Amino acid sequence: MLSDSLVVCEVDPELKEKLRKFRFRKETDNAAIIMKVDKDRQMVVLEEEFQVFEIRTTEDLTEAWLQEKLSFFR
Repeated sequence: MLSDSLVVCEVDPELKEKLRKFRFRKETDNAAIIMKVDKDRQMVVLEEEFQVFEIRTTEDLTEAWLQEKLSFFR
Protein backbone atom coordinates (compact mmCIF):
# COMPACT_ATOMS: atom_id res chain seq x y z
CA MET A 1 0.00 0.00 0.00
CA LEU A 2 1.41 3.42 -1.00
CA SER A 3 0.44 5.22 2.21
CA ASP A 4 2.54 2.77 4.26
CA SER A 5 5.73 4.12 2.66
CA LEU A 6 4.91 7.83 3.03
CA VAL A 7 7.58 9.72 4.96
CA VAL A 8 6.97 13.28 6.14
CA CYS A 9 10.05 15.43 6.46
CA GLU A 10 10.68 17.95 9.21
CA VAL A 11 11.93 21.44 8.35
CA ASP A 12 15.30 22.45 9.79
CA PRO A 13 14.64 25.00 12.59
CA GLU A 14 17.33 27.32 11.19
CA LEU A 15 15.62 27.21 7.80
CA LYS A 16 12.24 27.99 9.42
CA GLU A 17 13.72 31.13 10.97
CA LYS A 18 15.37 32.13 7.69
CA LEU A 19 12.06 31.64 5.85
CA ARG A 20 10.22 33.75 8.43
CA LYS A 21 12.71 36.59 8.01
CA PHE A 22 12.58 36.17 4.22
CA ARG A 23 8.81 36.42 4.17
CA PHE A 24 8.68 39.61 6.22
CA ARG A 25 11.78 41.31 4.81
CA LYS A 26 11.48 45.00 3.97
CA GLU A 27 13.85 45.04 0.97
CA THR A 28 12.24 45.44 -2.45
CA ASP A 29 15.00 43.77 -4.47
CA ASN A 30 14.80 40.22 -5.79
CA ALA A 31 15.86 37.32 -3.59
CA ALA A 32 15.50 33.55 -3.55
CA ILE A 33 15.87 30.64 -1.18
CA ILE A 34 16.45 27.18 -2.62
CA MET A 35 15.68 24.24 -0.36
CA LYS A 36 16.41 20.54 -0.68
CA VAL A 37 15.43 17.36 1.12
CA ASP A 38 18.25 15.73 3.09
CA LYS A 39 17.18 12.10 2.68
CA ASP A 40 19.48 10.82 5.43
CA ARG A 41 18.05 13.18 8.03
CA GLN A 42 14.56 13.28 6.44
CA MET A 43 14.67 17.03 6.72
CA VAL A 44 14.13 20.03 4.45
CA VAL A 45 17.31 22.14 4.59
CA LEU A 46 18.73 25.27 2.97
CA GLU A 47 20.48 24.55 -0.33
CA GLU A 48 21.37 28.08 -1.41
CA GLU A 49 20.32 31.67 -0.79
CA PHE A 50 20.47 34.55 -3.25
CA GLN A 51 20.11 38.08 -1.94
CA VAL A 52 20.07 40.15 -5.10
CA PHE A 53 19.69 39.27 -8.71
CA GLU A 54 18.42 41.30 -11.60
CA ILE A 55 15.92 40.68 -14.38
CA ARG A 56 15.30 43.60 -16.69
CA THR A 57 12.53 42.05 -18.82
CA THR A 58 10.68 38.75 -19.08
CA GLU A 59 12.86 37.94 -22.10
CA ASP A 60 15.85 37.90 -19.68
CA LEU A 61 14.29 35.00 -17.79
CA THR A 62 15.73 32.20 -19.90
CA GLU A 63 17.05 28.77 -19.05
CA ALA A 64 20.59 30.02 -19.69
CA TRP A 65 20.05 32.90 -17.24
CA LEU A 66 18.68 30.50 -14.63
CA GLN A 67 21.64 28.17 -15.10
CA GLU A 68 24.06 31.05 -14.66
CA LYS A 69 22.34 32.79 -11.74
CA LEU A 70 20.69 29.97 -9.82
CA SER A 71 22.60 26.91 -11.03
CA PHE A 72 19.85 24.44 -10.12
CA PHE A 73 19.19 23.28 -13.69
CA ARG A 74 22.65 21.73 -14.01
